[in-house]
Amino acid sequence: MQANQETTNALERRIDMSVALADIDKDVDARLQKISRTVKMPGFRPGKVPLKVVARNYEAQARGEAVGAAVEKAFGEAVRAQNLRVAGQPRIEPKQDAAEGTLAFSAVFEVYPEIVLGDLSGCEIKRPVLEVGEPEVDKTLEVLRKQRTRFDEADRPAASGDRVVIDFLGRKDGEPFKGGQADDFPFVLGAGAMLKDFDENVTGMKAGEKKTFNLTFPADYHATEMAGQTVQFEVTAKKVEAPSLPEIDADFAKALGVADGDVGKLRAEIGDNLKREVKQRIQAKIKDQVMDALLSVTPIEAPKALVESEAAQLAENARRELEARGLIAKNLPLAPDRFIERAARRVKLGLIVTELVQANGLRAKPEQTRALIQEMAESYEDPAELVRWYYAQPERVAGAEAVVTEDNVVEWVCGKAKATDKPVSFDELMGNSPAAA
Repeated sequence: MQANQETTNALERRIDMSVALADIDKDVDARLQKISRTVKMPGFRPGKVPLKVVARNYEAQARGEAVGAAVEKAFGEAVRAQNLRVAGQPRIEPKQDAAEGTLAFSAVFEVYPEIVLGDLSGCEIKRPVLEVGEPEVDKTLEVLRKQRTRFDEADRPAASGDRVVIDFLGRKDGEPFKGGQADDFPFVLGAGAMLKDFDENVTGMKAGEKKTFNLTFPADYHATEMAGQTVQFEVTAKKVEAPSLPEIDADFAKALGVADGDVGKLRAEIGDNLKREVKQRIQAKIKDQVMDALLSVTPIEAPKALVESEAAQLAENARRELEARGLIAKNLPLAPDRFIERAARRVKLGLIVTELVQANGLRAKPEQTRALIQEMAESYEDPAELVRWYYAQPERVAGAEAVVTEDNVVEWVCGKAKATDKPVSFDELMGNSPAAA
């Protein structure tokens, strides 16, 4: 076997190879001999089929397998001899100028990039800081109350916060337009479900009242055919329902899983859950900054084969998620090329983080993994059962190890970068607007 390497770009390589046809013929004969020992053919006992008959029926298959094996072996020997780390599968191209008695071909493939970790000392990492206290518990209780709002029919004009049930018909240039009509349509005034001008026109209506008004869609409206257009709506109010929030009492606590209805226990549980949630969100925000920092100081090119594979996996994950929600994924634009940018980032970070972990001994230690699993188990009624569940399957433990390893990377990077604490509000960290809290 002969092999010559050529560099075509930063990551792509081409190796020209040749193998002796005599070696392939020898392998074909061996394969036909093996087939003849077990093949069944009409008129012959098993193992007694003449080799010429076997060859007539199976030589093409045997030669295809022999050529494939020879190419695979030659390629493997070539990349090992040249110490190449192959990314993805090679593309095999036959060559026409083979020397007599040889089969010549080229293998075109990508290699992993060389990774030299950059200097993190100039990168800034702002670590969010938030202590969970009674005010945060109060805010969460209020959100839980609003989620359990009861609406009772009211004989008065509709006000912000009320739920109204309406019929409406929209016309553009005197003709109904697509999506502009509904019967018995419920929505809460001021909740953002409808355009602000629509909300304002329905506010003040009473059950049984009819109203006609003009409305201009925003220039950036998601339905582009209606963006900036002025239409006319006819609205009939069917119901006006006033909101009623539950009291924070024993019944409320029981509804949230506190069996004895103790409000103090409810507050304590909410506080514990909030602390876990806040910790996770803080870690996620720090991690995002760390990954951005690693990418900024360690510019690398991602192998195209790995990016395309990752994009295909992301597209498949998105398709499954949509199907789990009851949507028909085949009707949605989920081609892998829509995920290329995200896939490239993930591949680059995977390569950089792997190098960082290996170079600095950051792989999760068993005691760290155990501590994480124990921490996750604390939020369950039977923590020991969850711990047993994790350790029952190696892949579950591997998932926890990956989380710990990532946390080790984050801590290591923060130690090298300019990491400072930044106090944040509860609403800011949780992604709420003050009004929503």
